[in-house]
Amino acid sequence: MVNLGLNTTEAKNVQGWLKKFWQYNDAIDGQLGTNSWKAFQRAFTVYYNYTGDIDGVVGSGTVKALQRMLRAGSGYTGAIDGIAGSGTQAAFKVFANSL
Repeated sequence: MVNLGLNTTEAKNVQGWLKKFWQYNDAIDGQLGTNSWKAFQRAFTVYYNYTGDIDGVVGSGTVKALQRMLRAGSGYTGAIDGIAGSGTQAAFKVFANSL
């Protein structure tokens, strides 16, 4: 489980969005696990230049794609560096709370 700073309610918001748009078919339990991140990777492949495997692993490529997504609409202004630091986590919270 890799929530990147999201609380359970925020993670549930994200899972609901993934279910609606990106073929997430697992529990909406507030725990961003492998299947949640696979759904994100499917989205990132289409929109955010993700070229890695759809494996649910939150590595630097997945984080870079997340940062691109957050830069596009959630106020992220940091580097696209693949490190899920405080700026990435803060913007991820903004995204989750906007859903």
